[in-house]
Amino acid sequence: MKKLFLICAAVLLLGMNVMAQEEEHEYAPIEEKPLAYKDWTYKNLKADGPQINLRQWAKGKKLVLVVYYAPWCGNWKNESPVLNRLFEKYKDKGFDVIAVNEYGTADEARAFFGAKGAPFPVVIESDNQSQRDKTTHFAYRQATGDGRTYGSPYNVFLEPGKLNPEGETVIAKTWIANGELIETEAEAFIRTRLGLEADKTEKKAEPEKEKSVSPTSKQ
Repeated sequence: MKKLFLICAAVLLLGMNVMAQEEEHEYAPIEEKPLAYKDWTYKNLKADGPQINLRQWAKGKKLVLVVYYAPWCGNWKNESPVLNRLFEKYKDKGFDVIAVNEYGTADEARAFFGAKGAPFPVVIESDNQSQRDKTTHFAYRQATGDGRTYGSPYNVFLEPGKLNPEGETVIAKTWIANGELIETEAEAFIRTRLGLEADKTEKKAEPEKEKSVSPTSKQ
């Protein structure tokens, strides 16, 4: 009986630990920072899809979000449904999202998004962890004070109307979040940039549940 009790207690503690890990977030505020963000052309995650060029893709939109993610990352798994909601709510008002796959294979990325695929375009910069230091993603994180190991997710907001129409660098200063977006803050930011009135139904953020990004994070 005592042995059975110890086994049950161990299983319970393990379950609680797993739940705690699943619930852990790494939120980060949206901040305007100097960032020499460059134009890019990356391979489409869709096997039959054409390459996508950032400047061409963003043309005509009011606000876009470039989100860098690793398909195996738990914090990206937390943010993904948030982006889905924001994208669906504001895609007809000039907002768009494009995701840049990092440090995971195309098959891993496709498995993450499932049979229906992502609701927004997905491109690939790198497909394994050994490429980390060679990516623009890594360079941008270094430039904006992101001390995480892999930096997933990493969010870059761009206003296409303010981008340089030609040249390697599309903008020298923009809005970034070194971690998961805080949904209420992100929505308020999007509405402001789109020229929309504040959403009166918007719920207030719950700071006690929002943890800042740890500089020693592995993600």
